[in-house]
Amino acid sequence: MVTVVILSHIRVISFYTDFLESLYEQTGEAASITAIGHISHSEKDWEHGNVFTLKEQIDHKINFIEQELQDLKVPLILVGHSIGSFMSLEIFKQIPEKVAYFIALYPFLAVNARSQQQSIIKKISRSRLQSNLISATVALLGFLPISASRFIAKMSLGKSWSATAIDALCKGVLKYHTMCNVLYLAMTEFEELAKVPDWEFMRKKKNKIAFLYGDDDHWAPLYMHDEVVKQVPDAVVEVEKEGHTHSFCCTVSGSVWVARHVATLINKTIL
Repeated sequence: MVTVVILSHIRVISFYTDFLESLYEQTGEAASITAIGHISHSEKDWEHGNVFTLKEQIDHKINFIEQELQDLKVPLILVGHSIGSFMSLEIFKQIPEKVAYFIALYPFLAVNARSQQQSIIKKISRSRLQSNLISATVALLGFLPISASRFIAKMSLGKSWSATAIDALCKGVLKYHTMCNVLYLAMTEFEELAKVPDWEFMRKKKNKIAFLYGDDDHWAPLYMHDEVVKQVPDAVVEVEKEGHTHSFCCTVSGSVWVARHVATLINKTIL
């Protein structure tokens, strides 16, 4: 069995270290687990300042699966977090013959018109000037000594974030090219996710899809949970009520709990 994890929006792979390690352990070390990051969301600017749309990020992941897993003889499970759920769903639609199961964690599948935070991010992402200013400000923080940026991050985010997540933020996100790509991707996300989700496809694949929502999450609000239940009857749709947030991968407890949830789904359906 091969499990491919598609990340959330403003995440580099190292944010998911605790989650990936816990998932590997809780599947009895029986799964090969691969996390695919987003192009140019990385410590180094391998793409020389280029920015990439949502579609290009999806195509990048499909290309990876088709090239690196082309001879796959075991079940392929897609695990998407936030916008990674939308990406995984699009991957499932384009290469359905390769996917055995899809798990959506705190899925961002449609724009939440009720969210003030999303409205603000949308306005910023559509303004090149504001995007460049924010990216430059973030990059300045990245030029600080790592001890200083860690201190600022801890004071800003509180003690709940793990040391792994703090390091991932300071080393992978506080970069000009990363923030430019984060905001450009956000702009194209808001354009694409203004459309109605593909309920017909989800209904066709309802026995191969599971959703996990949070109790208080503007990216994956409970009204979308209710809509999924209505539109995709008999699909596995659950709500996490343990107090973990949309950024579950930034805490050890959240990473372990969600990994256990994913492992349980895998064990029930695949192993």
